[in-house]
Amino acid sequence: MQHLHPHPAQPLYGRIRDELRQRIHSGAYRPHEQLPSESALMTQYSVSRITVRQALGELEKEGVLFKVPGKGAYVSKPKPFQQLARLQGFAEAMREHGHEIYNRLLGVHTTAADATVAARLQLAPGTPVTELRRVRLLNREPVSLDITWVPSHIGERLAREDLATRDVFVILENDYGIALGHADLAIDAQLADTDLASHLALPTGAPLLRIERLTHDRNGTPLDFEYLYCRSDNFQFRLRVDRQA
Repeated sequence: MQHLHPHPAQPLYGRIRDELRQRIHSGAYRPHEQLPSESALMTQYSVSRITVRQALGELEKEGVLFKVPGKGAYVSKPKPFQQLARLQGFAEAMREHGHEIYNRLLGVHTTAADATVAARLQLAPGTPVTELRRVRLLNREPVSLDITWVPSHIGERLAREDLATRDVFVILENDYGIALGHADLAIDAQLADTDLASHLALPTGAPLLRIERLTHDRNGTPLDFEYLYCRSDNFQFRLRVDRQA
């Protein structure tokens, strides 16, 4: 039997939650492994069933575990993730972790740059640009819908490439000899409209992350502006930040 000593800053269910989370992250419980039953956890920690259920409920909300009715709680498979601190294409980042990647190309066409696109790419409003729309599939499941605009002299070449299996960043660098420099990102949240929900296999109104990314070449010239509409239930973005002295 394991006793949890009182802690004034945290309720008992929070301490059980944190300990179970730590054991899962350390590998003591493996993906899809069943956790001890509620009764076993009650005995282990000398707490009530409601306390155990609160702890498990918190972990379920975090996506750390999932429940099977009539059977119990199981460890979730870790979500795939991409590091925001590295300027990489999606496929490039995911293949490092052994994932299967495919792009469903919805369309490539020339359009007149609206005020936002023109400002980001430092073009005059109405200048022709190439728009790419792709659904990114990770292990055969949609994770994001990407809308990308590039100057037409680049877009005309990209339209002839295999955009179903190759990253734009890789094509720009390896095939066109354009060295990428940096990207500016802004992240916000929004709800999926009917079109986004349809492409991402979600119900209308489901929460999404929207990433606005403007990528520059090594000389600082903007060359790729995009909105990435990302599911929040099957993918993560991660970022390490250091405290400044």
